[in-house]
Amino acid sequence: MTEICPEEVLDRLVAMPCLPGQPNAQIADWIFERLRAAGLTVHRLPGPEGDRVNLLASIGPADRPGILLSGHMDVVPVEGQAWSSDPFRLTARDGRLFGRGTSDMKGFLACMIAAVPLFQAAPLKRPLHLAFSYDEEIGCRGVPHLIAALPRLCALPEGAIIGEPSALQPVLSHKGKLALELAFTGRSAHSSNPGAGVNALYAAAALADGLRQAAEMLALHGTRDTRFEPDHSTLVAGLMQAGTAVNIIPAHATLAMEVRTIPADSAQSIMDPILARAEALVAEGRALSCTVRELASYPALPPEASGLAELLSGWTGRPIRQAVSYGTEAGLFHAAGIPSIVCGPGDIARAHRPDEYITPQELQGCMEMLARLARHLSQ
Repeated sequence: MTEICPEEVLDRLVAMPCLPGQPNAQIADWIFERLRAAGLTVHRLPGPEGDRVNLLASIGPADRPGILLSGHMDVVPVEGQAWSSDPFRLTARDGRLFGRGTSDMKGFLACMIAAVPLFQAAPLKRPLHLAFSYDEEIGCRGVPHLIAALPRLCALPEGAIIGEPSALQPVLSHKGKLALELAFTGRSAHSSNPGAGVNALYAAAALADGLRQAAEMLALHGTRDTRFEPDHSTLVAGLMQAGTAVNIIPAHATLAMEVRTIPADSAQSIMDPILARAEALVAEGRALSCTVRELASYPALPPEASGLAELLSGWTGRPIRQAVSYGTEAGLFHAAGIPSIVCGPGDIARAHRPDEYITPQELQGCMEMLARLARHLSQ
């Protein structure tokens, strides 16, 4: 692979939407062929869905512990957003590069691919692994299958850099997340005789109110960790759906909720009283049944001293940040025994918004960081 600029790669990546929950063959095949043409060993790692794959490529002696760079291929949808230009066409304007995923996080993917010649030329005494995951935006669903495959493909990496947009500021810790959907079943009836039915909407509303009270107690009396903002775990009801017409008693209602936890808290222990309340509503006859479906789950990334973060901070000139309140795949890599940090180009404040952008200077800063990493792995 001859030396290329990350803007060229980013232009191609932005043009391939890759929405979460949908097949990702277009972008995965392009990355696979690009890296294989450069002489890398590339593995397709399918998920159980059958139409989505992770990718893992390696440079250097894979039987030795090295560093893993990781990024997700999927981006959030653009429906309902007012963009000034085509979100799936990289557009340069006013010193910025606009397009869906430029900051979150195809900018980092572009740098990973563009930096391959730097790592090939080093040469490396310790390996570099490039990981590309799917369905991060709907709960980090793809990367666990990639992590499970690592032991048969390489020595366990000694560190991982998850390139979510952090303005190239190494981040040591983030919150965890558990999201659930509870589905209540009632009995339909005509609204002129509501007593003949069991209103599933009322059950879901009662649980939502209980959740609100639990969230308030968590904010007032929960464990504090001042590295985060807010400095406690949070509990939120985000979506409720029920009913088909105003004159029909709803027989079905769903309530989706999430808890985001500081590292000291257990998501399950916070959710357990909510689930117990749902069971009580059924026992009281306010619903006929309630089923629970997990929507997303990933652990918090606990704050730990990191030599890799110290190195990156020195290379980028950016101070180490102790914690962020959003979540990433870093917690899953850490749980698998791979010390992990978050560090990537772009800004999380631009993510998921119309006119998302990254700057050429931010991409160049990331390339310089990866060049320093290549030299480090060759020592």
